[in-house]
Amino acid sequence: MGQLTLAAAGSVISLFPIAHAGAQEGTQERTQDAVADSPATDTAPAPLQYEVKVNAPGDLDELLEKNLDLERFRGNPRMDREQLQRLVRDTPEQAKNLIATAGYYTPVVTVRVDTTGAKPVVIVDVDPGQPVTIDKVELELRGFDPTPPLAASEPYDTEALKRSWALKTGSVFRQAEWEAAKRALLREVVQTRYPRAQLVDTQAVVDPETHKVSLLVVLDSGPELRFGELRIEGLKRYDASIIRNLDKIRPGDYYSESALQSFQARLQDTGYFASVEVSADMSSILGEQIEAGQESQQAEAAGAAPEARPANRGPAPQLPLVVRVTENKQQNVSAGLGFSTNTGNRAQLNYDNLNVWGTRFKSAITMETKKQAAHANFYFPTTERGYNDSAGASFERSDISNEITAVTTISAKRNWGGTNLERSLTFEFLSEDKTVVGLEQTRSKSLPLTYAITKRSLDSLLFPTKGYVINAQVGGALLPLLTDERFVRVAGKAVYYRPLGEKGELIVRGEMGALGSKEKRGVPAVYLFRAGGDQSVRGYGYQELGVKEGDATIGGRYMLTGSAEYQYWFKPKWAVAAFYDAGNAADTVKAAMTPKSGYGLGGRYKSPVGPINVDVAYGHAVHAYRLHFSLGFTF
Repeated sequence: MGQLTLAAAGSVISLFPIAHAGAQEGTQERTQDAVADSPATDTAPAPLQYEVKVNAPGDLDELLEKNLDLERFRGNPRMDREQLQRLVRDTPEQAKNLIATAGYYTPVVTVRVDTTGAKPVVIVDVDPGQPVTIDKVELELRGFDPTPPLAASEPYDTEALKRSWALKTGSVFRQAEWEAAKRALLREVVQTRYPRAQLVDTQAVVDPETHKVSLLVVLDSGPELRFGELRIEGLKRYDASIIRNLDKIRPGDYYSESALQSFQARLQDTGYFASVEVSADMSSILGEQIEAGQESQQAEAAGAAPEARPANRGPAPQLPLVVRVTENKQQNVSAGLGFSTNTGNRAQLNYDNLNVWGTRFKSAITMETKKQAAHANFYFPTTERGYNDSAGASFERSDISNEITAVTTISAKRNWGGTNLERSLTFEFLSEDKTVVGLEQTRSKSLPLTYAITKRSLDSLLFPTKGYVINAQVGGALLPLLTDERFVRVAGKAVYYRPLGEKGELIVRGEMGALGSKEKRGVPAVYLFRAGGDQSVRGYGYQELGVKEGDATIGGRYMLTGSAEYQYWFKPKWAVAAFYDAGNAADTVKAAMTPKSGYGLGGRYKSPVGPINVDVAYGHAVHAYRLHFSLGFTF
């Protein structure tokens, strides 16, 4: 019983004499050259036209149709009968090479030409035979021992690493999956503690008679590495504390690629820098190794035996943490135009200054059909404890469902936490003028304090397909100081993503809120609840659902909404969606739990700046269709 070693590290596996990347490419190049070099005359005959039909089970027909030279050169202007005969002769061997990548190493391939029709038809019949399955997997992990001074540290979980190996015994052996599994194993290791790990040997040995393959992977961890001191390059105008206060990596921490990426993301989010690069200085380790090698050579030259030192012994090398930045220009002015099905046409003018009294200053004037607003905020650098403080003022006027409000706000806010768990505390003073069409104007003021927490667990912040986000808020104005009506307010919303099959996705969304006060009059409208619009109950206008008062709709004490949506991605960037929304806002719990529903269809497109959503929804309570448009994932 013979065996054949099919691949070493990095090679392409095949059983057949020319079944490797170089040979296959060479065959294609020779065929192409032959076609290209065919002599052309002034009276050259018309190119030979032919069809190709592949009869193969499963996905093999698609594999062959995409890669056979017969298909690649079909329609070539220099194709003639001789060139076609050459392609037909080469096809069985080329097909075998391709089929082998799918796990079939003993296929029977026949090629024939049917000339009975107007065009010749090349028919490729494939009997793939029995697939090769994985009989044995041997993973040899070298190294991974903690260095003696760090013996008390947590050992690397090599058993979990072995369990993560993707190719299990009994599964069909495929070339692409074999290469992907090796890359994934190495990637798992180099991301943390052992960035210099490498595959020192990989083999796939096939027994053609039993259709079994044995896999061997030898991975060497290399030295265990830890982070060292922080080095900063590129700062000109700003103090180094802006960077140091965002550094959660401490000297002695294990090397971690995700820690580097998180640190870089935090620096990019500050707005201070046009570019940020966070890396570990591997050259320092190479310098130590070169120096150690020179010492060993000097010892040998002096006649002394070199000291035997096993790999991964001695103190764990520390990698300097290097941050290279390019500062943004200090001032920036920008303008933009837009449209929203919620608030109508929009024009916006922004002015930012990155260094006003040691803070970032951001301001904007926004003019929309239903809203007009202006705000100015000062953002302080992140503190050593990770707090992000800001203070500012804003003015907003809105005309929604015949309720006209003008609100002036002065606020101070503290944010802390990271992307996955974010918290904030906001202290505000609000002065509001409200006019309801047909009723007299009212004025109120309030001094509320609000605590908010957001928990994220998503596979992507830009295009989430799996996970959830939960936000909860509790606050109110409990003291009579600068407050016309004391109140307590709680609110929460959540969205859940779940893949359904290879191309489907389920999105479930919900939102609720409740307000407690002796009187509703005197509570600023911004703290009451409404529903309806792109991100609420589709099929209804923006904040159209609420409490009827005269000819207007105003906010209520309670709100409850929910939504279920199915998306089908028929192309990588395009999807269709079907959804059902329901919800309401009212002054009683019973009325809020009597929902108004909307349902419809929509389209989705993955743009560079986020998902573009276009929906047509039918509002069941108003018996009308409404178009909704939104950009991005908002929460």
